[in-house]
Amino acid sequence: MELGFSYVGFVMLAMLFIPNFFWTKNQPKNYTQYVKNESPALRLLERAGEVAVTALSLIFTGFNLRAWELWNLWLAGAAILMVLYELYWLRYFRSEKTMRDFYTSFLGIPLAGATLPVAAFFLLALYGKNIFLAAATIILGVGHIGIHMTHKKEIEKEKQ
Repeated sequence: MELGFSYVGFVMLAMLFIPNFFWTKNQPKNYTQYVKNESPALRLLERAGEVAVTALSLIFTGFNLRAWELWNLWLAGAAILMVLYELYWLRYFRSEKTMRDFYTSFLGIPLAGATLPVAAFFLLALYGKNIFLAAATIILGVGHIGIHMTHKKEIEKEKQ
């Protein structure tokens, strides 16, 4: 785990942040009503995970490309998940932008907007053999996916 700039981490973070930037102007209808019910503990885990994943993705050179070996499949998996994440956002931005649109599964992946990037960064951690990023991703996943699971359950209750 050598310190230095990770251009792979930078690209993955750009793929994460750019659609989220557009999302701030295209949030689902009534989204703020769901935010009010979020668990403070999950929100804290999410924020801590976001900060840690962002920083750690950038400061270790072990995430950068290296000569081909079977281990590179972890990076390929991370890249595929991030491409799926981008496709999820394209579908959302073309929708009516309701809470149901935001939480509909994508290619059978539940809570795709939350699970795909968390899984991608976990695979990046495996590729870089980086326990710090793995732990930060787990913390992020508990908070981020937990919050979105809560929102989805609220939507399902309203549907009934």
